[in-house]
Amino acid sequence: MPEAAPAERLMRRAEAAEFIRETFGVSCCTSTLAKLAVTGGGPEYQKFGRFPLYSRAACRAWVNSKLSPRLTSTSDLAA
Repeated sequence: MPEAAPAERLMRRAEAAEFIRETFGVSCCTSTLAKLAVTGGGPEYQKFGRFPLYSRAACRAWVNSKLSPRLTSTSDLAA
């Protein structure tokens, strides 16, 4: 029986916030991810016991969902 491919390493909340800051250069605090876990609108996560765990793919998808389309001027926003 073939072995399953190893799963992506999951990150705790503080590491996920750091990953978002370092990868995308946008502000993201651990407390923001905690709030969004309660109110909704944050990256998808899984729980392991009481610990929320985030994948890099989920963090990337969340940041990309928040970005506007590429713009060449501020008037592009009015269109």
